[in-house]
Amino acid sequence: MSVVSSRVEPDPAYGISAAAELVGTGVQNLRAYEARGLLSPDRTPGGTRRYGTDDLDRLRRIGKLLADGLNLAGVAMVLDLQDENTRLRARSATGSEK
Repeated sequence: MSVVSSRVEPDPAYGISAAAELVGTGVQNLRAYEARGLLSPDRTPGGTRRYGTDDLDRLRRIGKLLADGLNLAGVAMVLDLQDENTRLRARSATGSEK
């Protein structure tokens, strides 16, 4: 009989320098994206930004949209629409449509 661990691994949390390197951009860009409201990483009690895998995925989407020629205002609009689409799909899947 095999035993399956029910322990959930925590989401890795990266500092701003590591996150910037992982997505191929500069630290100043991550700060600018946050200032524009494009993402909001968790923070430690001391205020240090901590980027999880969802943040890294979002940063990669931002980079792709910028590479495709959108400006930051356009990126914000696309991300808002994608987020709303995700919320609606989740609500529809759970049968809580109103």
